[in-house]
Amino acid sequence: MPEISPAGCSSTELSPEEELHIITHISMAVELQTKVGGTFCLVSRRWWEKWIAFVTHNKKNSTNEGSSTDHQDLNSSNTPKRPSSVDNSDLINELASDNSTMGLELHDTIQEHTDYILVPEVTWNQLCAWYGGGPKLARKVISCGESQTELTVEVYPLRLHLHLMPKADQCTIRISKKETIGGLRKKACEIFQLNSEQVSIWDYFSHRKHALMNDLDKTLDDANIQMDQDILVEVSDDGGGTSDLQENGFTKSHTSALVEPSKTNYSIAGGFSASKGVLRNNNSESSQFQSSASAIKEPEDHKIPVSVGVSTRGSSGGLTGLLNFGNTCFMNSAIQCLVHTPEFARYFRADYQHEINWQNPLGLVGELAIAFGDLLRKLWAPGRSPFAPKHFKSKLARFAPQFSGYNQHDSQELLAFLLDGLHEDLNRVKHKPYIKSRDADGRPDEEVADEYWANHIARNDSIIVDVCQGQYKSTLVCPVCEKISVTFDPFMYLSLPLQSTTTRIMTVTVFSCDGNGVPATCTVTVPKQGRCRDLIQALSSACGLKQNEKVFLAEIRNHLIHRFLEDPLMSLSSIKDDDRLSAYKIPKSMKNTKFLQLIHRRQELETGNARGTTGWKAYGTPLVFPVCCDATITRGDIQLIVHTMLSPMLKSAPGNSGFTDTDTSSVASDLKNVSFEADSTCKENNSPNRSLLKLPLKLVDANNACIDLSVGEERTVRLPSSSLSVLLFIDWSPKLLQKYETHYLEKLPEVFKYGPAKKARAEPLSLYTCLEAFLREEPLVPEDMWFCPQCKERRQASKKLDLWRLPEVLVIHLKRFSYSRSVKHKLETFVNFPVHDFDLTNYIANKNNSSRQVYDLYALTNHYGSMGSGHYTAYIKLIDENRWYNFDDNHISPMNEDEVKSNAAYVLFYRRVRSESSSSPK
Repeated sequence: MPEISPAGCSSTELSPEEELHIITHISMAVELQTKVGGTFCLVSRRWWEKWIAFVTHNKKNSTNEGSSTDHQDLNSSNTPKRPSSVDNSDLINELASDNSTMGLELHDTIQEHTDYILVPEVTWNQLCAWYGGGPKLARKVISCGESQTELTVEVYPLRLHLHLMPKADQCTIRISKKETIGGLRKKACEIFQLNSEQVSIWDYFSHRKHALMNDLDKTLDDANIQMDQDILVEVSDDGGGTSDLQENGFTKSHTSALVEPSKTNYSIAGGFSASKGVLRNNNSESSQFQSSASAIKEPEDHKIPVSVGVSTRGSSGGLTGLLNFGNTCFMNSAIQCLVHTPEFARYFRADYQHEINWQNPLGLVGELAIAFGDLLRKLWAPGRSPFAPKHFKSKLARFAPQFSGYNQHDSQELLAFLLDGLHEDLNRVKHKPYIKSRDADGRPDEEVADEYWANHIARNDSIIVDVCQGQYKSTLVCPVCEKISVTFDPFMYLSLPLQSTTTRIMTVTVFSCDGNGVPATCTVTVPKQGRCRDLIQALSSACGLKQNEKVFLAEIRNHLIHRFLEDPLMSLSSIKDDDRLSAYKIPKSMKNTKFLQLIHRRQELETGNARGTTGWKAYGTPLVFPVCCDATITRGDIQLIVHTMLSPMLKSAPGNSGFTDTDTSSVASDLKNVSFEADSTCKENNSPNRSLLKLPLKLVDANNACIDLSVGEERTVRLPSSSLSVLLFIDWSPKLLQKYETHYLEKLPEVFKYGPAKKARAEPLSLYTCLEAFLREEPLVPEDMWFCPQCKERRQASKKLDLWRLPEVLVIHLKRFSYSRSVKHKLETFVNFPVHDFDLTNYIANKNNSSRQVYDLYALTNHYGSMGSGHYTAYIKLIDENRWYNFDDNHISPMNEDEVKSNAAYVLFYRRVRSESSSSPK
């Protein structure tokens, strides 16, 4: 073996084979002794390939011709030319380097073996001695991994932005993530010429004091300091206190500085590590290097060998975790599912920025797309350590304040925002045309659907639309004129209800208006997707309704009637489990009716009243009595009506009667003599019993004034004409309360009470069943009435959805969370969803589409625990590996496919399965 030429020896004295031999043995010897603090250099792959071709050409020729020579004719036309000086210029970001005093800045997206080769520093020195050139791009070896036993070359050190307070100076530095906080403080003091005893270092994320970095022996990596993070250098004032901090930008000065590397930790330029090598001193590593060297000596078919320097090994691309820095698991799980969608991974790792719509007023000025693209590239970079996506979250909070702070949020809501925001940022349509949609008006569905889709694409055209958007058919039917309206609308995802049962239990309290019985609580079973008429029918059977009676439903809130449930077609889904309902038996024959609403009030001590006086507060459940709008009614008539309604609750003890010369039966008889029927205008000569105890009643008139009904019983009362309900107050004094069993009025049960004995069923539920429930016809909720173009009025139409066009990636949201005014409930129902062959062919309404619609699951988010205190994870299949992984924030572990299904599944991601005969994706 020839001796290694010292630096400065001309390579022209050596044959190409000797150059190769020297470089190989230098690199092998150094790599086997690599340790923390060692130095490697980047060599442009473009130059490296030329050198490899030059030094291996003669060896290949001698092998092919069966002979060998010490020297080949270097002037032969088939002989590669000796490369010129080493040229690393293609690795340098000239624009960033020109604007920085930190030294040479690398391009952010270069990758080992694609753009550059890593070689030991002594190898670089030898090559430069032979060929000259540069520039030299030296990087240090650092430890990594959970046990800190793996070694990696830190190609991209941290870039930190130092903010000096109170002077408001700024400086940008490059520093190794393995440097200590004490080392960072020392360098900051050197740059700003400060006394270290007066300096405090703060994690200044989002220009806020996030955490005081006072553990000087902790590394920046352990302190979770990330690329491009802001660091506050705070100087104490003369009095020993800290300066007042302004959270806005600093404008006094802004400089950049290169932190000179120390013996072990500092690097001179670059960004965050993109090259990771497991450089252990063991036989397997030696064997691997020897095989690499052999590949260089005996190449096949001009294949360029891998670097003779540090090889990149460790975590595979796409297996990088995200740190949880305060209830961010909802974001981490959603991001990982989007990042591992193959169509998005390809798109954002390519040149996508030319598609950014910078002027879209509905977009986020391209910032969300750029932040997401950068995050995706980091997560797919090989060998990356887990990191906290603080920069992305700060962008997210800027455009979506609902996700700011560190509270737990709904991952599905975040997904919806991200998909919509990315679409607008990447919308290829720069100027959206105005297009007025037409109704079907009897035209074929295929024609109308294509027209709607073309109109949609004319205004919305992005990678999100290409991948995630489908189309469904929406059919509305007016319940009055039966007008049918058909439209075709786009969708980004499907939110499917979890209907583990087909029936629902509802509890309602039934009141009698004629004094024939005390209030009774009825619990009935109704169709889960039923309507109000189903509840009325069930109650009518349960409470023994007479033939001449009907049930009138009302919702009670705060001891008042919130609304009358008059529409028999109203969906029962609009009634929540924690609502309270009352039902009133009224005569069927009554028309043109108003309702006297008897509101109960009692005295309560007024809060904050120094004298301890009492006020009248509403309590209990209102009672209702129907009266004809055309009838003449007196104050005495209303007294009689209220006595009758309260009579079933009258105590039977002596002295408690509210009557003087009559009994309950006579009052009921007198009530029948009062003509409140629709065809009556007066009472003629019939006179009710007037010997009743006067109740403390007050009626609210049209001017919102209270009329005392305990005096002037013969005086006529004019009922307000503007409202269906007339308010009537009864003030229950302690003495009056002793005469009645008012507990019947005080406790109105909820429609359905969740408790240990009434947990939601957890029987298995098919995903197909959930889809069928989503596609089932149901009436619109009252808050979303439809304007019927034929009736010219808003109607509670029935709505039917059908799938028409399915996307490449189908996102399905399982609606596990239900919200009401006072209850947040989570369904723990296990949904049996297909992992393979999710066949939707029979659910497509477009019968002209003959291709099979089959999907495979590739990702899902999970939610464990209760609402507000749960935890999100993601299960993701790396399609290239055909293997599932559990992404639990920064912890990633392989898993079996049969472990994917659980009752925690929340958002499912499916990809279309394409047969060889099917058309290619868009």
